[in-house]
Amino acid sequence: MSSNSNDQGRAFEYACIIKLKDKIECKRSVTVDEESVMAARKAWKTQNEAEQQNFLRAAEAFIDTLFSAEPLILEFDGDDDVVVLSINKDSDAEGGDVRDIVITRKTIHWDIGLSMKHNHFAAKHSRLSAKIDFGKKWYDLPCDNSYWNVIKPIFSKLQTLKEEKVVWHDMPDKEDNVYFPLVDAFIKEINRAYETDHTIPTRLISYLLGIRDFYKVVAIDKRKLTEFQAFNLRGELNKNGKKTRATLIIPKADLPTEIISLRFKPDSKSTAELYLNNGWSLSFRIHNASTIVEPSLKFDIQFLGVPANIITINCQWR
Repeated sequence: MSSNSNDQGRAFEYACIIKLKDKIECKRSVTVDEESVMAARKAWKTQNEAEQQNFLRAAEAFIDTLFSAEPLILEFDGDDDVVVLSINKDSDAEGGDVRDIVITRKTIHWDIGLSMKHNHFAAKHSRLSAKIDFGKKWYDLPCDNSYWNVIKPIFSKLQTLKEEKVVWHDMPDKEDNVYFPLVDAFIKEINRAYETDHTIPTRLISYLLGIRDFYKVVAIDKRKLTEFQAFNLRGELNKNGKKTRATLIIPKADLPTEIISLRFKPDSKSTAELYLNNGWSLSFRIHNASTIVEPSLKFDIQFLGVPANIITINCQWR
């Protein structure tokens, strides 16, 4: 992600903090963890007024929907009961918590989180390299020697090209000599791992979607709408309060248990498509994330399909 895109993402997070605070404090006590939002506030200040207004419109669009699913946000239980709004550190995502904004009520030991995205739908941008054991990292099963034997010579060649300051654009046959063999090795390794351990599909989705349930919130500028999607995989979302009940029901979604197919996307040398049971499907597109050749590549991982009981609501901007 470019620095400009990163700033826009953080600015959108800050707009959501602003709008959440405004709407919650009309009903009950709320505070912002100021230290956690410093980077987002700094990014917010780099945006012009028109961009800031777009972010605020995108944030305002989904908040009433969130309140209808999460009555515990607005329910008030005495003077000591304060809602705290905070933004997670990047290190939290490394630890498996993909939520960006967290809404907490400490008196009842409750919190929910939002994963915020601006104009993109990628689940993750995971890397492959000669040192990264994606099997161990993604689903706790180390990659086989057959995988390393294929990928290490490729990354060794890329290291040499980096030292020669070769740019990706000038590299001939990169699809045939880099992208295709790496994706092919990736496909074979996941299929091998699945034959060894049939819990791989569940663990893979848990890696991509994190260790905590969350709402994904995507601002889509061109369509002037905010997509609100509930990933209630463990039943952590949609809790009723003592006095109030959710008016928007969020069902618990089933995790996948089987790999139906993992293969190259038709007519592609750089993208794998994974089809799982229970309605899950994903694409893994490998690409270079820099101008100069470097000995690592990124996967742009996107969901092609999710179970029907993962609720998605399009919230139009006002």
